[in-house]
Amino acid sequence: MHLDELRALLARHARPDGTTAIEGVLISKVERADPPSASMTGTVFALIAQGAKRLALGDRVYDYRAGQFLVASVDLPVTGHFTEASPQLPALGFGLTLQPAAVAELLLRAASGDLPPVAGAPPLGIAVSDAPDDLLDAVVRLLRLLERPRDVTVLAPLIKREILWRLVSGEQGAAVRQLGLADSSLAHISRAVRWIRDHHTRSFRVEDVARMSGMSVSAFYRNFQAVTAMSPIQFQKQIRLQEARLLLTMHPNDVTGVGRRVGYDSPSQFSREYRRQFGTSPSQDAARLRGATGDPAPALP
Repeated sequence: MHLDELRALLARHARPDGTTAIEGVLISKVERADPPSASMTGTVFALIAQGAKRLALGDRVYDYRAGQFLVASVDLPVTGHFTEASPQLPALGFGLTLQPAAVAELLLRAASGDLPPVAGAPPLGIAVSDAPDDLLDAVVRLLRLLERPRDVTVLAPLIKREILWRLVSGEQGAAVRQLGLADSSLAHISRAVRWIRDHHTRSFRVEDVARMSGMSVSAFYRNFQAVTAMSPIQFQKQIRLQEARLLLTMHPNDVTGVGRRVGYDSPSQFSREYRRQFGTSPSQDAARLRGATGDPAPALP
């Protein structure tokens, strides 16, 4: 019942740019199963109402479909594509941006004993679960506000907080809770992820990034691998290659220059790693991207 109304609301209010009149709320509508493409997840709660998607992070593969949701608690480089989407039955998804400050405020309001204990192992950066009825109900009520604009200012923050509480206290709550804890292992790894992303053209020593993150080298490496499914050096490579692909759409005739701009001194190494990541050479991929018609529809992770 919830899914039927959710599909109708999403189809009715989908925009080409994926945004809505409610801050932080996104709607995805995709009408074709395109080849896998690279993107950054952001920190987001993403729920599929129709269709199915496959997402790869390092050597981990996540499949999720209608009635399931994904939580990304760290902004990670992924490769993904919808496996079920067509003009007759488009893939429909709901997204809510997760803000650390909002999670922290919720944790401060929660009474002692309201939340299950946090396990010692670091949470995964991405997790998939079935959506319980109370979570689906809250999402539907939030989307109904799009048809009652006068209610948005007052009611949207309340329902978003309810959705956040369902996540924090639910099956994937450990990852969402750590998003709001300034001294959690996830917060330390998120700090390192941001630094590597912002300085992806520079070489670095893992020891230096571990120290900057406030962790020992062994703890940093173990937690980084658990959260991102990659080593720090592999993570940097993913960021470089994604940035290179973006630059190639704007500079398709300067493969060597693009490689240098993202941190590769060796053109052959750049071409080799690009082909390994995307299945084709930079020059061939640039030609394909240049010949593609239209912009891809924005899609949630």
